[in-house]
Amino acid sequence: MIGPGTGLRGSKRVYSHALNEEQKARSILRPAQERAPGQENPDRKPKPAPPGGCAYARPMGEFDLIARYFHRPVRRAALGVGDDCALLAPAAGMQLAVSSDMLVEGRHFFADVYPAHLGHKALAVNLSDLAACGARPLAFTLALALPRADEAWLQGFSEGLLALADEHGCELVGGDTTQGPLNICITVFGEVPAGQAMLRSGARPGDDLWVSGHLGDARLALDALQGEMPVQLPPQVLAQARERLERPTPRVALGQALRGVASSAIDVSDGLVGDLGHILQASGVGARIDTTLAPQLMAACDGHAPEHVPYGWENLLRCVLAGGDDYELLFTAPPGRRAQVEAAARQAATRATCIGAIEAEPGLRLFDAQGRQMDAQYLAFDHFR
Repeated sequence: MIGPGTGLRGSKRVYSHALNEEQKARSILRPAQERAPGQENPDRKPKPAPPGGCAYARPMGEFDLIARYFHRPVRRAALGVGDDCALLAPAAGMQLAVSSDMLVEGRHFFADVYPAHLGHKALAVNLSDLAACGARPLAFTLALALPRADEAWLQGFSEGLLALADEHGCELVGGDTTQGPLNICITVFGEVPAGQAMLRSGARPGDDLWVSGHLGDARLALDALQGEMPVQLPPQVLAQARERLERPTPRVALGQALRGVASSAIDVSDGLVGDLGHILQASGVGARIDTTLAPQLMAACDGHAPEHVPYGWENLLRCVLAGGDDYELLFTAPPGRRAQVEAAARQAATRATCIGAIEAEPGLRLFDAQGRQMDAQYLAFDHFR
């Protein structure tokens, strides 16, 4: 039995690996004088100077940076970037949903990550929280600490960030910038009809346990990039897994479609076992998971029988159950709503898999192909362990 916060495997997640010269060139941490213009992405061209202006001949300052890369007109917010506060006006009958996430180099991402990928992920992890609540994105603020104002890096980062923001109609309305170790903190705002937000506390015994999309591929990529895999991943598999690690897909449409259907929900950021533990604790229930479904949950192993998993059964379970960085939705719903769950998944063009059930007895129990309860324990990611 696994209770919230217990376990032994899968807890370490540090983004550190040796960089080759190409990767060093992509890192904002490398001194500017050692980098050639455009090295961060050879396909990206420098952003043109603003109309009526000229390219910056002097070092770019804080307000130059904001104006050039992050100042955009707002359409829904009452007031955006440029004043001491932004002003938001939720629609009548709506509640504000607010969440913050911080990304730190070496803890949440590699130094050589493409800036556009990092911009995407920085917002995606916040949108994932709104999805778990069933909220529609409205706006966000960005607090950004940079070693220096590197124009090529900022251009790529802002492109990735704002492309995802535009996709979800989420406006950048303010924030802060400073010089320091690379650190990105976003606060996101959404709206949800009053009384309809999905919470962690609504699971009931007998509910089905569901998860969206795929689990474990992000951890597979992390292990491969750090040289901790028992076998070498084929280049195409590694590329697809790294895409999941660096450019996760927030399940915003699915979250909204599940309002009134799911009884509880959470996004999977620190690992399935650990995040499920939050639902179990908040709801005062337990759960069981069928581990034979693990090959279906990891995209890199989908279609393989358990006995033919290419990267090892134990490694698969560790990635799926405790890998983290998945940003999928884990949710519960009464068995009588299975058709509604499947309809919501189709509406959102997202797969949903029933992986177990909620039980009255506290704790989490894992079962193998023979229906036997497993003794293995898995620990989710924790920043301070």
